[in-house]
Amino acid sequence: MFENIDWLINTVKSIRLNDVIDILLVATLIYYLLKFIIGTRGWQILIGLFFLLSLWLVAKILHLTTIEWIFDNLWSIGIFILIVVFQPEIRRLLAKLGERGLFRYSLLSRKKAIDEIIRAATFLAERKIGALIVFERNIELENYTEGCVRLNAEISLELLISIFTPQTPLHDGAVIIRDREIVSARCFLPLTINPNIPKNIGTRHRAGIGITEETDAVALIVSEERGEISLAIDGKLHRNLDPLTLRNMLIKALEIEKPDFFDNLLKKLKRRQKNEKA
Repeated sequence: MFENIDWLINTVKSIRLNDVIDILLVATLIYYLLKFIIGTRGWQILIGLFFLLSLWLVAKILHLTTIEWIFDNLWSIGIFILIVVFQPEIRRLLAKLGERGLFRYSLLSRKKAIDEIIRAATFLAERKIGALIVFERNIELENYTEGCVRLNAEISLELLISIFTPQTPLHDGAVIIRDREIVSARCFLPLTINPNIPKNIGTRHRAGIGITEETDAVALIVSEERGEISLAIDGKLHRNLDPLTLRNMLIKALEIEKPDFFDNLLKKLKRRQKNEKA
């Protein structure tokens, strides 16, 4: 027993500052990678890989020769398989790294994007122009962008108004928003089959509710008949919202003000530098 305690004490003493930094960096990298793919198709693939790994371990324990041979040969080309399987996630991660870095969240610019969308929705509602804007959260909406018009454009009041103006090529269907970007327009979404939906709710509202039932997306709907703004979250429709209520609900639903450790750390460092200069 005392030998184990001595071994533990010696192990702790042998840990260097570099080792601690190394472990923290690796743990942080794993955390952000998991956070990035949770809720996407990549997360489901990762679960499948863990299942295969468990099967391989069982084969090792039970000495199942054929399965062992298959997996031993499979792991030798595993890195190439992972690159092919996770190609969309890797491409998206690299794009985000180039855009804002791994630990940086542009909360201010995301709030500005939300304000642009609210201004556009208010403009359209006052003129009774229908609109359907879908915000992607954790689950990717790539399956719903097939056959749509790819835009990959920065969010702006003018662009959103132009898209939903009647008689324009893109006005029919939904717009999909990812972060601060309009990904696609003229997207057609699944309709809800909930029998409890009021009969006076039109197709646009049913599509907005439907996408929030099948995914974790948030849908903003502008009524063409009543000129009111609604928000669909988790299959529930919140109707006749004023701009301030709509903004608060969007910020909360999209977790724009969710605190981030590295943001707080940067703010503290900047505050300390200002105090030192003062």
